[in-house]
Amino acid sequence: MPTPPTWPTETGIFDLGDLPLQGGGVLSGARLAWKSYGSLSPARDNVILYPTSYSATHDDQDWLIGPDRILDPQCWFIVTPDMFGNGLSSSPSNHDDYPALVTTADNIAAQRRLLRERLGVERLACVYGFSMGAQQAYHWAALHPREVERAIVVCGSARTATHNRVFLQALLATLEAAPEHLGGGRFAAVPHAALRAFARLYAGWAMSQDWYRAGLHLQNAASLDDFLDREWEPGFTSCRAADLYAQARTWEAADISANPLYGCDLEGALAAIEARILLMPATTDLYFRVADNAAELPHLRHAELRPIPSIWGHRAGSPSRNPDDERFLREAVTDWLGGAQSG
Repeated sequence: MPTPPTWPTETGIFDLGDLPLQGGGVLSGARLAWKSYGSLSPARDNVILYPTSYSATHDDQDWLIGPDRILDPQCWFIVTPDMFGNGLSSSPSNHDDYPALVTTADNIAAQRRLLRERLGVERLACVYGFSMGAQQAYHWAALHPREVERAIVVCGSARTATHNRVFLQALLATLEAAPEHLGGGRFAAVPHAALRAFARLYAGWAMSQDWYRAGLHLQNAASLDDFLDREWEPGFTSCRAADLYAQARTWEAADISANPLYGCDLEGALAAIEARILLMPATTDLYFRVADNAAELPHLRHAELRPIPSIWGHRAGSPSRNPDDERFLREAVTDWLGGAQSG
């Protein structure tokens, strides 16, 4: 039996009512699932927001939380809001009239209400995010610059790059080609063959060429087919196709400047960020390249680029089974948070 945590946790569903959307219309009866770890300090100044990544739930991410892990709940009050479309918060799988597009900015609007109305928090010590969670961290810093002290962007970018969008459009087209697809990312039945193809397409992007060359896919598998069938595929076939589709659309549209505040001026949006930004791309990530963050760096006021030296591709930023990369992240995060720990 695992040892139960010695820090308090809480889970909840925050009812948002009809949430106005960035693109117009509303997400009717919107609900935001969340979980917290640790204790809120009397001054409410020890809050780390830790949004979820693509297809992940808060339970999928809590391996990272612990006194000897990357985020320490004995020092920080860590709040994980579940991104819309992940099956816990409002999603196509639980919401009959889920809109065609819910943006990253829409997620931030809902999270801000959770923090203010449910938890009484108006300023964040840090937003920590990986992948789509990193995009949310970047959006927080740009959309609410005076409310974020630090942001740690792990394998993410301020705007989804064109090459990244090509990958996402391939995922969307794979689901759209399923005979079960009704249009608009909705399905008459589970598209088993399309989900199998979806998972294999993803496997060629999530892990680097060097990772496969080193044979790391064979650590717990007898062959490449065994790895794909038994280890890789269930992570996607266990999800609802409509949810995967909706979150891919959110990912594709992510852009901190695509709003009335910045008018698609990405450099202006980056320059407006007041938070200290730690950019941590992985050197072999095929989605969020080091070059993307390097291009953002000159426009940020207070930022550092610290690439993760790893052959684990995108997964270097979520190293649940990779102690070397976890150690690198833990040391970098501890250094970036500095002596600001409280509670």
